[in-house]
Formats: sequence, C-alpha cells, structure tokens
Amino acid sequence: MTTRNSYDQELEYLRRDLLNMGNAVAIAIDEAVASLARQDEKLARKVMDDDDEIDRMEVEIEDKCMVLIARQQPLARDLRVIGTGLKITTDLERMGDHAYDIAKIALSMNNQPLIKPLVDIPRMAQLAQKMLKDSLEAYTALDITLAEQVCLNDDEVDHIYNQVFRELLTYMMEDPTTITQATQLIFVTRYLERIADHATNIAEWTIYLVTGQRRRKK
Repeated sequence: MTTRNSYDQELEYLRRDLLNMGNAVAIAIDEAVASLARQDEKLARKVMDDDDEIDRMEVEIEDKCMVLIARQQPLARDLRVIGTGLKITTDLERMGDHAYDIAKIALSMNNQPLIKPLVDIPRMAQLAQKMLKDSLEAYTALDITLAEQVCLNDDEVDHIYNQVFRELLTYMMEDPTTITQATQLIFVTRYLERIADHATNIAEWTIYLVTGQRRRKK
C-alpha cells in the first residue's frame, strides 16, 4: 500500500469514528428525552452512565487527529479534514453533555406529576435529532445543500424554544407551586436548543471543509 493510500485510509477511519460517536450521541438524546417523558429512572441513569463512553470516543478521536498532524504534516484540504474532525468531535461531546443534563433533570423529577403534557419538548428533540443526523450525512457526503438546510432548520427549533419558554413563564406567574418544575423544563428546552446549535456548527464545518470558506454566523 502506498503512503498516500495508507493516509487516505486513516482519514476514512477518522470519518467512521466520528459517525460512530454521532450515533452514540443521537441515542443519548433520544433516551434522555424518553426518560423525561416516561419518568424512567433506569433509563435516565443509563444515559448518564453512557456519557463516559462518549467522552472516551472524543479523546480517542482527538488523539488520532493529533497523531495524523504530527506524522503526516498535512497541508491544504487534508489539514481541513483533520481540523474539521476535531471541531465536530467537540460539538458532539457537548451534545452528549446536554443529553446527560436532560437525564439528570429527568432523574430529579422522577415520580412528580407533570405540570403539562410533554408535547413540544419531544417535538423539539425530534427536530434537533434530525438536524444532527442530517449534519452528519452532509459531512459524510460533502453535501453543501443539505448542510445549508440544517442551518436553516435551526430557526424552527429556536421558534419552539421561545414558544415553550413563554408558556412555562405563564405557568409560573399563574401558579407559584409550578416554579421549580417549570424552571427545570425550561432548562431542558435550553439544552435541546443548544444541541440544535451544535448540529448547525457541524453543518457549518462541513461547508468549510468543502469550500474552504467559513459560513458567516447570523
């Protein structure tokens, strides 16, 4: 195998590792929101325990990236591939942290009657998860069009976040006994909004990978 072929294979392994980490994060988000909706203590604890594996993946990918930089001294597009991998790994790890945070809230709310049916929060989670899936697909396929769509979809998540925030504030003003739980649910929506932001970051890094141009933030 030539040096270039070996290097390309290592870059492919890096891409594969990123997708595996993304899949683990997507599962964590899904299970965290499910643990809240179902008030499932066992599932919430599983999400929190599994976060260690996501952290391990981050460290492993970072180490591989640093070895590639040190050994290959990449230039131009190859350097963008590795640099983008490092950035995406950071975003994925932070998504995993937010899933952990949601599971922790689910644990603290276990067995408490919900002040309102959880309709918008699961919908928000589904949108954020789709953004994560699409951003990773765009990264894999180097699909700028799909990456741009992910960036646009962030507005819908922000809209739901603002809507739920106002609704929960109304609950607190009308009934002070709801303040503790409403505040916790506001945190959940904030974590989901941040997850969507990180998915947007991945899409923007994909655009940079393909074009070499940084997408201007709104």
